[in-house]
Amino acid sequence: MSAEAERKTENLPQWKEDEVAELVELVESYESVGIVNVAGIPSRQLQAMRADLYPDTKLRMSRNTLLRRALDDVDDGIEVLSEHIEGQVGLIGTNSNPFALFKTLEDSKTPAPINAGEIAPNDIVVPEGDTGVDPGPFVGELQQIGAAARIMDGSIQVTEDSHVLDAGEEVSEQLANVLSELGIEPKEVGLDLRAVYSDGVVFDPEDLDIDVDAYRSDVQTAAAFARNLSVNAVYPTAQTAPLLIAKATGEAKSLGLHAAIESPDLADDLIRKADAQLRALAANIDDEEALPEELQGVSAPAASTEEASADESADDQDETETADADDADDDEDDGEDDGAAGLGNMFG
Repeated sequence: MSAEAERKTENLPQWKEDEVAELVELVESYESVGIVNVAGIPSRQLQAMRADLYPDTKLRMSRNTLLRRALDDVDDGIEVLSEHIEGQVGLIGTNSNPFALFKTLEDSKTPAPINAGEIAPNDIVVPEGDTGVDPGPFVGELQQIGAAARIMDGSIQVTEDSHVLDAGEEVSEQLANVLSELGIEPKEVGLDLRAVYSDGVVFDPEDLDIDVDAYRSDVQTAAAFARNLSVNAVYPTAQTAPLLIAKATGEAKSLGLHAAIESPDLADDLIRKADAQLRALAANIDDEEALPEELQGVSAPAASTEEASADESADDQDETETADADDADDDEDDGEDDGAAGLGNMFG
């Protein structure tokens, strides 16, 4: 800092010193502090936004020189936000994480009319439909800006969606007047986050603009992969222990039945299996006496309710595991690509 700059700093008026002190207090009071662009926001609408943010988030306006001074006084790395102090900006503080702050500010934006001389933030389209305007010179104004308009059924109507201006082009006075007459509000007004400092890291808007649905899908895909890996590797966790126990129980029971192991737990199943084999053999013999007399006219023993439920549960579990594995295989390529994109959006 030059000697002249140091003299100016030392000789700050009292009101400026008080202002800087209040800004420093704001910065030190919140976990996340950012710089927002407030240019083009009407005063009344800005006050409404500040009221909506309070008390979780605080917005403070001040002179840019004083904002920079406050950030320099705090130091601790946050002074890098000074690079984003240009034009009409404000200081915003919150205890929410930067992603929640970005989403809050984006959700608070509202449609607004566009003025002559402004740059269109996106393509401007006059939609098809009845304008509600009586026949008159307005039909010519619509046609002059490039809208397909004509008089029909006693009013001026736009016969098809009409693209009248590309994004990045300047809005003419004639177009602004037509859009205002039609009630078309082609831009959004709100607080644009330029950067936010939290836990020693500076986040740009591009880092914070994540697709929540895609990120949720990535997490679900990763959870399915992890669950299948744990089950296939027989690695017990709180989430997979019930699956592993059910799988082991089914496999043990199947082994016992195939090996005809005599066990109280398998006795009923072994009897049913033997009965079924006997009946199947008798059915293949062309002799009415093939089936023992005591079994003739007697239905095959049915499984108990408890055993039937256990078998169904085991079958359902096998189907679930197979479906999860198939879904994981089908989504593996897409899941990895989408997961990388989601994490890339989140962490820059």
